[in-house]
Amino acid sequence: MTHRNYPASFEPDPDGGFVVTFRDIPEAITQGDTREEAESMAGDALITAMDFYFEEGRLVPPPTKARRREVLVALPLSVAAKVELLNLVVQRKERPADLARAMGVKPQEVTRLLNLHHATKIDTLAAAFRALGGELELNIRFA
Repeated sequence: MTHRNYPASFEPDPDGGFVVTFRDIPEAITQGDTREEAESMAGDALITAMDFYFEEGRLVPPPTKARRREVLVALPLSVAAKVELLNLVVQRKERPADLARAMGVKPQEVTRLLNLHHATKIDTLAAAFRALGGELELNIRFA
């Protein structure tokens, strides 16, 4: 997956606290009274911004390489997998009804599949990628 770790900028706010922005996802903006609070809010801001892409059926830009003083903020794996699926659907101009037919499921299931706030089983995501000619793989690394 390419949509996992997005670089974030933490800038001191003249009025106090820190403002967090993501240059790859300009819709994601948050702030916190302390650096720690801003860091904890950054992930939520990134996920919330992803909603705009899903609602509008737009491609989610991949993260670029972090610049000096930027911090990488990770999307949860479940969100990252759905982002990859959304991008594949958008790139191929796939209609949800056609994807549902290819998966052998009801269209409502594809609607839920393309909803970040609906919990989706990994096997269902794998089936969607297979229906689109792809494969979802699991890779585990130890540091």
